[in-house]
Amino acid sequence: MADSSRAGNLRKMIARHQDPVQYDLVLGEHRIGMNDYIGKRVQLTYQGQINCIHCGRKTNKSFSQGYCFPCMRSLAECDSCMVKPETCHFDAGTCRDPDWAQGHCFQDHYVYLANSSGIKVGITRGTQIPTRWMDQGATQALPIFRVKNRFIAGLLEVALKQHVSDRTDWRKMLKGVAEPVDLVRQRQRLVAECDTAVKALIDRFGSGAVVQLQDAAVVEIVYPVLSYPDKVKSFNFDKTERVEGTLAGIKGQYLIFDTGVINLRKFGGYLVEFG
Repeated sequence: MADSSRAGNLRKMIARHQDPVQYDLVLGEHRIGMNDYIGKRVQLTYQGQINCIHCGRKTNKSFSQGYCFPCMRSLAECDSCMVKPETCHFDAGTCRDPDWAQGHCFQDHYVYLANSSGIKVGITRGTQIPTRWMDQGATQALPIFRVKNRFIAGLLEVALKQHVSDRTDWRKMLKGVAEPVDLVRQRQRLVAECDTAVKALIDRFGSGAVVQLQDAAVVEIVYPVLSYPDKVKSFNFDKTERVEGTLAGIKGQYLIFDTGVINLRKFGGYLVEFG
């Protein structure tokens, strides 16, 4: 049983791409290697307090996976364009924090295919590869385009998702390993189907703005899971203060117990004790 003195404000788990993925639970200053607890009984207890992951103030409710209401309303990273990058309004002069945008949005982004509950398209900053894929529970991933900023990535994703989903079925993802997909072949299909849209973006933003990654290799990801549930039951700290059971595995940002699953990223800022 773990040392029950380990408590702190929850943040998303740190994932390292090894075989299998190695996970650290983050509770304030504590880092707990969760792979060591797979097959053992684990308990997480919510202490009834939430602190904003940005400013630290106490809040009765968490917004956007860990922010207080004022931060959610004011921070650039909480703006709606983070969810829909094709709606970027930087050029209109209404960006919440232009300096933040320069460091996060105006850098190379990648448009990729991933297989978590089936094939999907997504975008991510280059610095978030392969973390983004592990957070989504993908077992395969393949970057297909490199673009010069988040706005262009969003426009390209809009074109691609006319032909492939941009969503993950998290329940299906947690029920087992996704059926392998030939992502290279899927890339070739999508590039051909979206040729007109890609050429339009190049005409609009310049030849170096959108680069097809013809030689990129498929990344394979293996998760530390002993067994998957037949039926997915989800725990919620807002309804149940204690989550406990035998830890059967970890995938994405989910802990998989023999009693149910919990998405730790959803409860950013919650004060939790590990025992």
